[in-house]
Amino acid sequence: MVLVPQGMSYAQLATLPPQYGLYSSFIGVLVYCFFATSKDVSIGPVAVMSLTVAQIILAVDSKYPGKWNAPLIATTLAFVCGFIVLGIGLLRLGWLVEFIPTPAVSGFMTGSAINIVAGQVPGLMGISGFDTRAATYKVIINTLKGLPRTTLDAAWGLTGLFALYAIRIICDQLSKRYPRRTRFFFFVSVTRNAFVVIVLTIAAWLYCRDHKTASGKYPIKILQTVPAGFQNVGAPVINRELVNALAPHIPVATIILLLEHIAIAKSFGRVNGYKINPNQELIAIGVTNTLGTIFHAYPATGSFSRSALKSKSGVRTPLAGVITAMVVVVALYGLTPAFYWIPNAGLSAVIIHAVADLVASPSQAYSYWRVSPLEFIIWLAAVLVTVFSSIENGIYTSIAASFALLLIRVAHPRGYFIGKVTLTRNSAESREVFVPLRKDGVTSQYVKVDPPAPGVIVYRFEESYLYPNCSLVNSIIVDYVKANMRRGIDFSAIQLADRPWNDPGPTRGNSQIAEAANNERPVLHAIVLDFSGVSHIDTTAVQALIDTRNEVQRWANRPIEFHFATILSPWIRRALVAAGFGIGTPAVELSNEIAPVVPYRGGRREKWWDDASSSSIKDIEAHSESLPPTSGTVSIVPIETPFFHFDLTSAVRAAEAGVEKPGERAETPPVKYI
Repeated sequence: MVLVPQGMSYAQLATLPPQYGLYSSFIGVLVYCFFATSKDVSIGPVAVMSLTVAQIILAVDSKYPGKWNAPLIATTLAFVCGFIVLGIGLLRLGWLVEFIPTPAVSGFMTGSAINIVAGQVPGLMGISGFDTRAATYKVIINTLKGLPRTTLDAAWGLTGLFALYAIRIICDQLSKRYPRRTRFFFFVSVTRNAFVVIVLTIAAWLYCRDHKTASGKYPIKILQTVPAGFQNVGAPVINRELVNALAPHIPVATIILLLEHIAIAKSFGRVNGYKINPNQELIAIGVTNTLGTIFHAYPATGSFSRSALKSKSGVRTPLAGVITAMVVVVALYGLTPAFYWIPNAGLSAVIIHAVADLVASPSQAYSYWRVSPLEFIIWLAAVLVTVFSSIENGIYTSIAASFALLLIRVAHPRGYFIGKVTLTRNSAESREVFVPLRKDGVTSQYVKVDPPAPGVIVYRFEESYLYPNCSLVNSIIVDYVKANMRRGIDFSAIQLADRPWNDPGPTRGNSQIAEAANNERPVLHAIVLDFSGVSHIDTTAVQALIDTRNEVQRWANRPIEFHFATILSPWIRRALVAAGFGIGTPAVELSNEIAPVVPYRGGRREKWWDDASSSSIKDIEAHSESLPPTSGTVSIVPIETPFFHFDLTSAVRAAEAGVEKPGERAETPPVKYI
């Protein structure tokens, strides 16, 4: 009772004969139920996809005038997009959809809904004489200019739209007033689309049958002849030249096809307490659209309004789609004569009523702002671009902005230099926690944070350490060392020719002041890196870590200990060991490069290779043949890597232990036992 009038309405929106909406409705609900992992989703014609199909048909027809008819273009588009989505599902690439955040999807859906509503108002009012497929703002302006040209169609359109909203509001209010009758009022509300279309159709028949002009025209626009049954069922005709003409438009159609469906399926799974399989859902959509071309259906995907009705109706399995398909077949074979008198303005009212619910509410938009202002900007940009340009540009804008935000977050990770806070309970129990030295907006501003012991730096990563962000992290640590730790070389006593070319040293006349300020700073002894937030590390990041070690040791003019806390992965441990971290190897025995782009033949590089090839260095990554300990205690961290620590507390204590023995290298930190 909802799918039939909506299917014909959306076919009109797609500039196709109304029966094609029924074809898509039938094949969508019938095929999907055999592949679905969602019991609630209803597949068929939807507003956004229909408008996109209309724009694609217009674009292809303007470039190749009259070469292919609209149904053939729409059917070919359904086949190609369905095949692509099917391939994505079979290859288990459904995770790609996760790269598009919810605000981006909501943004282009909201913009598309506004676009569709604006385009249907002229049909609702009987206004013509301009392109309703133009940019939304142009359609709104032209509609306002055309109000004086309103025709008799508005009597059916406005009445139908008012009745649709009135029935829904009244039923909602009665449900609140009479809770025991909630289910009855719900089903009354569900029938409002069919009820309004039937009443408007009867009114159109009563009025138009006696007002037909000599030329065969009626005073209002009606649907007229709708062919009964399935016409020309058979193998799809796929024209290679037509596929090439559709190529520029296939990406946006495919994105809408899978994004809208996955978003709706996840939403109803979340509401009703079950989990969908995105790959299986993509297979279902792909099979539905590929097989739909046999019935000359145009692209179909998940419908929010019809899915909501299925969910509220209490369906238990996807097989409810079989019942819906039977209703569509009955409508195709038994009710098409009655469809003749359906007023077009009434179908416009059905579209506006269905699509208006896709517009994000002010509270929803405000929630995006509260949670993530940057994502709210993406949402707003998608809406504005869709309204002032096109749905295609709105989709590309939201996707591009989402990827840009993701890359920015990866390339500019958050990280803190941290200090200690001692928590005490009942004056008896106490423990140390580590929080940022600078106020971060999370910890109380009144808490006093004690820095680590002089000469010790503790830095916490909050992202994986990868090639996009490693240079930035390197600069942060090195700059902090140079700003807060003593320089090991007195450059005032070194000639200019012996200095690095890009290090001017202290300015003339200020060397003594600079040296005095430098001597007040602590001598750098150790750097502790908290890897609790690092789940991945790569070769470029390891090289950046080596560069950090070399730069700080060059600044301090002495070996610096690097301690690592809470290493999450054996692959991270393996990578760090390969770079000489964790094992306490003297800096002179380590290479400046872990995996050079161009091998450097000379200097320490050759010595490192000679040392690595000798038997004096033990490969601690090799599996040991030794027997397990029998004493009842075992080290929680392998003793071969004394500078890798189980938690941050033990790492900081080990680093500070070496500060207490000036002039000596820190001993192997105490080992924890369990």
